[in-house]
This record gives sequence, C-alpha cells and structure tokens, in this order.
Amino acid sequence: MPGEFELIARHFARATPSAILGPGDDCALVAPSPGMELAITTDMLVEGTHFLPGTAPGQLGWKTLAVNLSDLAAMGATPKWVLLAGSLPDSDDAWIGAFAEGFFKCAKRYGADVIGGDTTRGPRNLCVTAIGELPAGAALRRDGARADDDIWISGQPGLAALGLAQLQGRTTLPEALARRCTMALQRPLPRVELGFRLRGLATAAIDVSDGLLADLGHILERSGLAANLNEGQFPLIPPGSEPKLAREAQLGGGDDYELCFTTPIPLRQQVVMLAAELDLPLWRIGYTVAASDERPAGDILLTDADGKPLPLPAKGFDHFG
Repeated sequence: MPGEFELIARHFARATPSAILGPGDDCALVAPSPGMELAITTDMLVEGTHFLPGTAPGQLGWKTLAVNLSDLAAMGATPKWVLLAGSLPDSDDAWIGAFAEGFFKCAKRYGADVIGGDTTRGPRNLCVTAIGELPAGAALRRDGARADDDIWISGQPGLAALGLAQLQGRTTLPEALARRCTMALQRPLPRVELGFRLRGLATAAIDVSDGLLADLGHILERSGLAANLNEGQFPLIPPGSEPKLAREAQLGGGDDYELCFTTPIPLRQQVVMLAAELDLPLWRIGYTVAASDERPAGDILLTDADGKPLPLPAKGFDHFG
C-alpha cells in the first residue's frame, strides 16, 4: 500500500493560487485582501457519529468540506482557504482517491484552495479548518437579532434527517423522495451565496446543523430574545413521508445546512426578492419577541395555523446530551 507522503502527493498536492505558500512546508502562508477580516471555523466528522460506515467516499469528501463552508456562509464570508486533517484505518488508495475527488469538487465549486493538513492512522475521523474573508464589521453574528424581527429559514429543512431515517430503516420513502433526501444528507449545498447576499440585510444568522429549533435557540439566547413560530408558515411536508416524522425532522433533525436568519420587518420585501433572484425558497416562519420573566431568552412558542399552541419536539442533536 502507498505510504502517507505518497498518498498526499498523489491526491492532495494541487495548485493554491490564492495562497502565498501552499502545502509542502511547515505552515501555509496567506494574506487577507485589504480591508477584509478573516472568518475561521473548524468541524469534525467522526464515522458512526456524523456519517454511517460504508458511506461512499466521494459523497463523504464533498460533505466533509461542505459542512465547514456552511459555517462561513452563516457569517456572510467568502470561502478562501481550507486545511484537512484526518485519521484513516488504512491507506486504501482507491478510497482516498474517491474521497479527494469529492473534496476538491466542493472546493472548486465554492472557490476555496486546500492549503495543507495532516494524516495519521486511526479510526476514520475527518477534520477541516475553513477560512473565509469578508469586509471588516460586516459579519452576520448570532447576537444581532432584535425584537419584532422576522425569522426565516432557507430551502427545505428536514430532508437530511428523513434521508438518515431511510438509510437506517426507520421509514420507507417513495423512491424519488428517498433519493432526494439521501442526497440532502450526503451532499449538502452550503448556502454561500445566500450568506454573502444577507450582509447588510440580516440582523443575525446561523446554519442549521443540529436542528432548526436548537440552532434558532442559539440566536435567541445570544440576542436575549424569545420567538413565536407558526407551523402554517413552514415549508410543506414532502408528499409520501410520514407527517409526524417529517415534522420532527423539519424542526429537530439537523444536518440540513440551511440558513436560519432574522431581518427587520421593513426589509421583508427585499428578502422575497432575494429568494426569487437566487431561485431559493426563503420561508418566513415567525418573529422574535422581547424576553421576559414568563418567556426567558431562548424560549420558543410554536402554534398551528389557527394560533393554538403545539408541543415542541426534541430540539436537536447534542453530542453529550
């Protein structure tokens, strides 16, 4: 089997035009554009926790990078550079080649250069550090929402969780829907352009990785707010799915990497126009309210279309919950 450095040279040594110095030295060298700040994130994918054993390596390569670029999107940052570190059980050249192909396809699509990393032997564990840039002071943060802001969610949250349920045998979806949901799980599309376009429009944003209610809760807690959500304004449940499971997936499933964000009411029409320009559904699902003794920061009230309170499903994934 090929050794560590041969594998790196064969599959990961590629041109890095945006870096001063790319892979091959002790460190990479990069410089942000004048007037820009760096946004830096890191995320880990562990086999058996974040992805199923036997996941196709090309799909896994894409997702390993996509979930990190989603964090940059949530801040309104443009991807620039990424580093990949991983432990692998063996030096399976075919597996690593397919993984690298998926990883670099994602990097190319979103304009990021792979500038370094590390490998070692061990249980399959993949960790990416992603670096983006954005104008100074323009970052979308979790603590900027204000009372009476609209709350929005992009795309179709819940598909990834339905895809996982399908693969685990917990549900049986129609063939076309099963393919769609499995693709949402294994090949998510980070909303980089949406995040870029929300700069100056959104007051706060977060990507939905652990579940819509859980991640919205982070915005509310950091901003000192509560929220009212109306089930009648949510995306329709996919036809052919089990309604209860689909609604639970939509509210608490996670792994969608859609953006949840808040905007002032006077900017509502601009968000509607942005959805049309991007050809991306943006759903206004509720609004923020001031926190109080009765409704502390982070509290979420979910009602049906007639305004009657509904029970909340589990809020989302917690590694140590």
